[in-house]
Amino acid sequence: MSDIENNGMEDNGEALHNSVPVTGMYKDWFLDYASYVILERAVPAIEDGFKPVQRRILHAMKEMDDGRFNKVANIIGQTMQYHPHGDASISDAIVNLGQKDLLIETQGNWGDIRTGDGAAAARYIEARLSKFALDVVFNPQTTEWQLSYDGRKREPLTLPVKFPLLLAQGVEGIAVGLSTKILPHNFCELIQASIDVLKGKKTNVLPDFPTGGLADFSEYNEGLRGGKIKVRAKIEEGDSKSLLIKDIPFGTTTNSIIDSIIKANDKGKIKIKKVVDNTAKDVEIQVFLASGQSPDMTIDALYAFTDCEVSISPNACVIIDDKPVFLTVNDILKRNTIQTKDLLKQELEIRRGELMEKLLFSSLEKIFIENRIYRDIEECETWEAVLETIDRGLDPYKPEFYREITQDDIIRLTEIKIKRISKFDTFKADELMRKLEEELKEVNYNLENLTEFAIGYYKNLLKKYGKGRERKTEIRTFDTIEATVVAANNAKLYVNRQDGFIGHGLKKDEFVCDCSDLDDIIAFKKDGTCVVTKIQDKVFVGKDIIHVGVFRKGDERMVYNMIYLDGGSGRAMVKRFQILSVTRDREYVLTKGTKGSKVLYFTANSNGEAEIITAYLTQGSKARVKVFDFDFKDIDIKGRGAGGNILTKYPVRKIQLKMEGVSTLGGLDVYFDDAVGRLNTDERGKLIGNFLGDDKIIAFYNDGSYEVTSYELTNRYDTNTLLSIEKFDPEKVVSAIYYDGSSKHYYVKRFLIETSTVNKKFCFISDHKKSYLKVVSLDKQPQVKVSLKKGNEVEQVEYDLDMLIDVKGWKAVGNKLSSHPIKDIKLLVPVKKAEEKPKEGNLEVGSTVDLDVKGEEDEDDKEQLGLF
Repeated sequence: MSDIENNGMEDNGEALHNSVPVTGMYKDWFLDYASYVILERAVPAIEDGFKPVQRRILHAMKEMDDGRFNKVANIIGQTMQYHPHGDASISDAIVNLGQKDLLIETQGNWGDIRTGDGAAAARYIEARLSKFALDVVFNPQTTEWQLSYDGRKREPLTLPVKFPLLLAQGVEGIAVGLSTKILPHNFCELIQASIDVLKGKKTNVLPDFPTGGLADFSEYNEGLRGGKIKVRAKIEEGDSKSLLIKDIPFGTTTNSIIDSIIKANDKGKIKIKKVVDNTAKDVEIQVFLASGQSPDMTIDALYAFTDCEVSISPNACVIIDDKPVFLTVNDILKRNTIQTKDLLKQELEIRRGELMEKLLFSSLEKIFIENRIYRDIEECETWEAVLETIDRGLDPYKPEFYREITQDDIIRLTEIKIKRISKFDTFKADELMRKLEEELKEVNYNLENLTEFAIGYYKNLLKKYGKGRERKTEIRTFDTIEATVVAANNAKLYVNRQDGFIGHGLKKDEFVCDCSDLDDIIAFKKDGTCVVTKIQDKVFVGKDIIHVGVFRKGDERMVYNMIYLDGGSGRAMVKRFQILSVTRDREYVLTKGTKGSKVLYFTANSNGEAEIITAYLTQGSKARVKVFDFDFKDIDIKGRGAGGNILTKYPVRKIQLKMEGVSTLGGLDVYFDDAVGRLNTDERGKLIGNFLGDDKIIAFYNDGSYEVTSYELTNRYDTNTLLSIEKFDPEKVVSAIYYDGSSKHYYVKRFLIETSTVNKKFCFISDHKKSYLKVVSLDKQPQVKVSLKKGNEVEQVEYDLDMLIDVKGWKAVGNKLSSHPIKDIKLLVPVKKAEEKPKEGNLEVGSTVDLDVKGEEDEDDKEQLGLF
C-alpha cells in the first residue's frame, strides 16, 4: 500500500473520530437558518415597516437621489452593495414598492396588479423617491447605523419613519414555521387614527385595498390570527342581458376572475354566454347571461362559485427587539404613533442644539468684532498668545452664554476673514440673532407641547399628501349566500318508482324536475317512510316511491298532507306536517311504525295549501255513509313524528282529490335589511309588508327611477342609491320632489304607476346628469318642510304635496316647488291617529286566541273527523 493511501486512511479515521451526529447539526443549523429567514428576509421590523431588502433599496435610492429618475437596473446595482442575495430578489422588491404608489415615483411600464401583467425589464423602467418618502422616511441625524455585510459601507439599522408605513403599505412574508400578512390600510384614515391615538381616543382601523371592491370586516379581529375578511367584486347590472364587474377583490386579477367564471360555467354552477374583458383605465369585465337567467341570481352565483368573492386571513406579525411578535393593527398603529412622536422630539432637540450653537457663535462674532478684540491679537507673537488674548477679551461676557467657551470656539473666531470684519453690519447681525431667538422660542414651545406639535405634523401630512388617497374599498356587511339556492339548474332529476332508484343518470326513467348537482333530494315511499340524500348519478332509496323532490332545509312553507292506514289498528289516519331538518341518508318513519302500515294519499304543498278530498269506504263496511269529504285545513300542521288524527275506523277503498286547496299559512312577512340590501323573513331590518301570491315590491332610487319587483328573497337592491322600498299598491299615488339639473330648480309631481314590466327601471324625472330625486312618498297626504332663502334670512315652510299639484302621468314634468332658492327639503313623518285599545276581556276583529291542541286525538272521544 502506498504512502498516499496510508495518509488517506489516517485522515479519514481522524475525520470519523471528530465527526458530529447529523441530528445535532440539523438541530443547530436549522434553528440558525429559521432565525435568519425570519429576521432578515420575511418579517418586517415594527420601527419602519420594512423588510431588509426594502430598507436597503430605499437607502440606496437616497444615496443616488438628485431629483431625477434613475434606471431601475442602476438602483439594483447600487442596492447590491448592501443586499447579498442577487438582483432578482431586489428587482421584485422594487417593483412591489413601486406598484404601491407611495414611496417611489415610477416611469415606464411597471405592470398592473389588477390584470396581473408584470413590469418591463429593469433596464427599461425608471424610479425615484417620492416627496412623501423624502419627508417622512429619512433623517441621517436620527438614524442608527450598522456596517454592511462586507464591512465597506454603512447602512441603516432601521429607517426613522415618522408615519405608520407598515399599515399603509401592508406586507406578506413566509418564513420557516412562521408567516405574516398585514393588509394595506387607508392613508388618510391612518393619519386620522394616529391623531386619535395622540388625543387618547380608541381607534379601529380597517384595511383599504388598491383594487377597491366591497369588504365585510365583521370578523377582522384587528388583523390577528384567526380573523377573516370577505372581499367581493363590485358587480352592476349592465342591462337585462349582461353584468359588469367594476372592481375586483384584493389578491385576484382580471384574468383569474375570468378563468374562475369560465370554470364555474363549465361545471354548470352558473349559466352564461360569454365573458369579455374591457379593462383599460378602469376594470370592467362584462358577463353576458344565458337566456332566462336572473341577473340577481347570477350575481349571487358569481359570489358563491367564482373568485368574485374571496376570503382573506390576516396574520399581523412584526419584529420587535429581534423577536417575532403578534400584535393587533391598532397596537402597531399606537407604537408607530409613539415612535413618530419620539422622532419628532429628537429632531426638535437636535434643532434646538443647532440654534443655540448658532446664537452662541453669532454673539461671539459680534463681541469679537464690535469690541475690536481682533486688534488686540496683532501684537501677539505666538498662537497660544493669540488664543489667550481672545479668551481674555471674552471674559466679561462669558456669564451670558449657556455653556463654557471652548478653544474650538476661539479658533473659529480667528478664522473670520478681514473682508467680513470690515463689512460687518450690527443691524443685520441683531436681526439674524432675533430670528434665531424666535425660532428657538418656537422649538422650545413645541418641545413643551409635543403632543400638539405631533398632531399638527400629521395634519400637515394629510393636507399635503392626502388628496387622491380617499378610501377605495367600500365597507359592507355581507349576507350568507347558500350555494344550493343560487346554483344554476345543471342537472335533471329522474325516478324509477317501482325499483326505488333516483338520480340524474336515469334518463330512460320518469323525469321529475330540473335541479342542481348540489341539491339534496327527499323521497317518500308507500310504506310511510322518507329519506333525504345527496343527488347522485343513481342511488337506491327504497322501492315503491310515491313522491320525490328537492329538499330545502328549514323551508317552513313546504307542508305535506298525508293519509295512511295504521297497520296495528286498521284505522285511516290523517296528518299535515313539515320536515325542517334531517340527517342525510337516515330513514324516517312518518306513520306509527306498525307492521302493515301504508300511505293511502299524499301531496307536497310548497305554500302550505290544504285541499279537500273525497274518501270512499268499502261496500262491506258497517258505516252508514260510505262516501264523505274531508278538508285538510281542519287539522293543524305538526312535526313529522306526530301520529296524526283519525280519519275513519272503517276500511277505505280509495281517496280522490275533490278541490285544490289554498294556503293556510297566510301571507309571508318580508323584511328589508338595508345593511346588505336584501329581503329576508328573519325579521332583520324594516318590515315591508305581508306578501301572498302575485304581490309586488316597489323601489325608488335617487337617480329618479322606480322598479317593480317580486318578493323573491334572492332580489338585491343597491343601498347606496335606494331612497325608498315598499309594498306595491297600484292604487297608491306617488308624490315626489326632484331637482332638475337643467333649470336648477326643484319640481313636485304626483302620479300613478302605469307600467307593468317587472324588474325594469323607469326614470320619471329629467334625464340631465345633475338631476336627482330628493323626496318620494306613497302616503295619502305627504307633507314636507322646506327651507327657503328669502334675502338674508332662511324661512321654514310646510307644504301638503297633495294640495300643490294634481295627479298626472308618470312622464309629466310637474310644477316648480318655489320661486325662492331652496336650502333643504325634509319629508315629515305622517301623523297617525292613536288606535283605541280593546277593553279587557274583549277581542278585536282580527285578533287571535291561543288554544291548546293535542298532538293526536283521543280515540275514545272521536271515532273519526268529518261525518263520524
